[in-house]
Amino acid sequence: MTLVNEITNRLQPLEPTTLNLTDESTLHAGHRGHGGGGHFKLEITSSHFCGKSQIMRHRIIYQILADLIPLKIHALSIHAVAADDVQ
Repeated sequence: MTLVNEITNRLQPLEPTTLNLTDESTLHAGHRGHGGGGHFKLEITSSHFCGKSQIMRHRIIYQILADLIPLKIHALSIHAVAADDVQ
C-alpha cells in the first residue's frame, strides 16, 4: 500500500464527500531541514467539520495521522471544508 493510499484510507471515517491528496514530495526534495517523509497537499470536505473552526478541523486530521508524522509525513498542507460551507 502506498502512503497516499494509507492516508486516504485513514481519512475515510470522516466520510469525505471530496478528498484530493497530492504528493508534492518531488517539489521539496533536498531542501534544508528535510529529514525524510513526504510533503502532501490535502483538500477534504466532510460533514464532520460542520460547526468546527479551521483549527479544530486540522486537529482532527492530525490526530488521525499522528503516528505518520514526522517520519512518513514531513509536511501536510490542509484545506478542510465543512459540507455545509459548500455552495
